[in-house]
Amino acid sequence: MISIKVPPLGESIVEATISRWLKKEGDVVAQNEALVELETDKITVEVPAFKAGVLTKHAHEEGDVVQVGDELGQIDENATAAVASAAVPAAAPTKPVPAPPTPAPASAPAPASAPKTSPAVRRIAAEEHIDPATVAGSARGGRVTKGDMLAAASAPPSPAPVSAPKVAATAPPAPMPPAAANGRETRERMTTRRKRIAEHLLESQHATAHLTTFNEVDMTAVSAVRERLRDRIEKEHGVKLTYMPFFAKAAALALKAYPTVNAQIEGDSIVYKHYVNLGVAVAVENGLVVPVVKDADKMNMLDFSRALTAVAKRARDGALTMDDLTGGSFTITNGGVFGSLVSTPILNYPQVAILGLHKIQDRPMAIEGKVEIRPMMYLALSYDHRLVDGQQAVLFLVRVKELIEDPAAMLVE
Repeated sequence: MISIKVPPLGESIVEATISRWLKKEGDVVAQNEALVELETDKITVEVPAFKAGVLTKHAHEEGDVVQVGDELGQIDENATAAVASAAVPAAAPTKPVPAPPTPAPASAPAPASAPKTSPAVRRIAAEEHIDPATVAGSARGGRVTKGDMLAAASAPPSPAPVSAPKVAATAPPAPMPPAAANGRETRERMTTRRKRIAEHLLESQHATAHLTTFNEVDMTAVSAVRERLRDRIEKEHGVKLTYMPFFAKAAALALKAYPTVNAQIEGDSIVYKHYVNLGVAVAVENGLVVPVVKDADKMNMLDFSRALTAVAKRARDGALTMDDLTGGSFTITNGGVFGSLVSTPILNYPQVAILGLHKIQDRPMAIEGKVEIRPMMYLALSYDHRLVDGQQAVLFLVRVKELIEDPAAMLVE
């Protein structure tokens, strides 16, 4: 037997959640074929079969949390497809035995559904007196997992399933109140990724002297440049010109002028980074990830757009690597795409600053003694006051504002 174990998942990652079994017990698997998907706080990892054989055991079910080095299952490398298929006729003699008696049709469904539930599910079913057939399964194909059973066990008890067969004809309204009560709340286990996000955000708040400063920027000039060049760039280069490359370039130049904003505290030392590895927050289906564009300060806007588009696609496809998620020195988050007008972004610890972008909104502004309607955006810079002084934070944000309001200046920097 070959033991399939949770592999090393990356720096500081010690546990994962089994998100999906790709192979069932008894399935024949080829060498290097993916067996199971593990979800961490950062990435989704597929664990392959190191040798061909038959998957004989699931040591854990979907939804279970496992540690690095834990056994996930076992493969019998000596078994073959013939051995696996031989297991089916072996059970055949037991099926005709209950067939002659009259109750056979009633008992037939039980063996048929047994393979669809794991030992853990059957144990909880016996302990809590819950029929798995009455529980909505969250796994692929509607299969009931251990987590589904635990959620059902913690829900308020409902007499409906028990009383329905006996008194349905005499008291049909009885099940209604419990059913309504059950429908008011839904309980689900927090995923590993969501737990780690929560822990990371709390660590950021507790480990830093968190402060935010604000400014506003007139987006007229950048909007005009983008509107003029957007179609041509997409046609000639296959790249969509968004506002993010402008802010990435402005931030890189401002970080060069104020390097403390791009630094990091390590113990009693300050680490100054002579590069900009720019993290960009990306919302995905099950949380927020911050993939990193390495050496963004050395890229022009088109190259940055290509790199950001590629890494954002990997994020949404669940195909990020650890290299995509590590090494960041500064982060930009854009709540404006969801309609946020102003916010105070939380530091992506151990980084010491994060730039928040927001919704572009037309507002009346005083321009040379006259009131004009301009497309305005609030900028927010959250920073670690242990390292970044208020003056540096304000000047950094002012520099970003100047470059965005005069984008031609970025060409000569």
